[in-house]
Amino acid sequence: MQVSEGGVTVEVPEERHGASEGSGSGVFYNPVQELNRDVTVGVLRAVADDCDSYLDAMTASGIRAVRAADAGYDATGCDVDPDAVELARENLATNDLAGEVVHRNVNAHMHEHHHDVVDLDPFGTPIPFADAAFRSADRYVCVTATDTAPLCGAHFESGVRSYGTVPRNTEFHAEMGLRVLLSAMIRTAARYDVAARPVLSHVSSHYVRTYLELESGAQAADRLIEQLGHVDHCQQCLWREHEPGLIADPTPECPNCGQSTWTAGPIWLGPNHDADFVERVAESVPGSFGTADEAVDLLSTVAGELHEPTHYDQHKLYKRWTEPAIAMDEFLERLREAGFETSRAHYGGTTFKTDADVVDIREAVL
Repeated sequence: MQVSEGGVTVEVPEERHGASEGSGSGVFYNPVQELNRDVTVGVLRAVADDCDSYLDAMTASGIRAVRAADAGYDATGCDVDPDAVELARENLATNDLAGEVVHRNVNAHMHEHHHDVVDLDPFGTPIPFADAAFRSADRYVCVTATDTAPLCGAHFESGVRSYGTVPRNTEFHAEMGLRVLLSAMIRTAARYDVAARPVLSHVSSHYVRTYLELESGAQAADRLIEQLGHVDHCQQCLWREHEPGLIADPTPECPNCGQSTWTAGPIWLGPNHDADFVERVAESVPGSFGTADEAVDLLSTVAGELHEPTHYDQHKLYKRWTEPAIAMDEFLERLREAGFETSRAHYGGTTFKTDADVVDIREAVL
């Protein structure tokens, strides 16, 4: 069957339409990831003055490579599945676009070839491809992870094995998953004296997506390593505290309610986006894209988020307090009137970030 997306039309096997890209055997196309791909093309358009070449590391139907080529990039797709390679080549030709599709193990390809932008969009964890990606990419690495349960600590042992950190299943699980992924990517890049700075990140529709700008040099990598650390969290009253450092110094009891706490880390505590970069991307998403409105709304919220390593959910706070919730805008305004910084978070309509702790929040809004 044919599908149209972002100004291109590609052929995808009808029986695999809707499956996850890169999963198992066969060629896949996932329409749910259209937002992901629209934002990716926005990123490619925003950095086009500095980047020319793009690798779609697990190309499947070739949709990402086709869209990158349509955006003016020297696009390469790579896949171990010969059917995927043939279909991706046909989709480039159908759209009258130049590009190369390689039939090879993508790790082998990445160890032997350089690209300005390397895009990892596997089924599940990107970890098996991360080392090679940071060896191959010259400017940016884009990463999707769909194994959200290990990332956020819901599948604890799997998260520890895959990401080399302690994830915890908290009420800010989306932020936890994102920062576990960022920690792993930053530590992987640092092994090669590369600093991988997050310039845009979001969690949407059961996947985590991040864009990392690369800078060579041990000192630059060390500066990012210094922003890794740990979060202590109380499941009872939702208090939390974070502290940089690779060695955990946990707070065993919550200073607010006295319950025992959980410690997660090392996770990334620094900014997960660059507001100027995100705004450039939003301006680079054409209105003709299928998810343009959703993409721009998402990017606007991300650009305005505070650089706090956790978020709160207003409804969960009021549930803990056994009080009726007030309107979200009024809630945030009361926090600001009390002297605290606050912003909406893109994880949901009632999620927000603030520099206030749970005691400060309650005093400000009740």
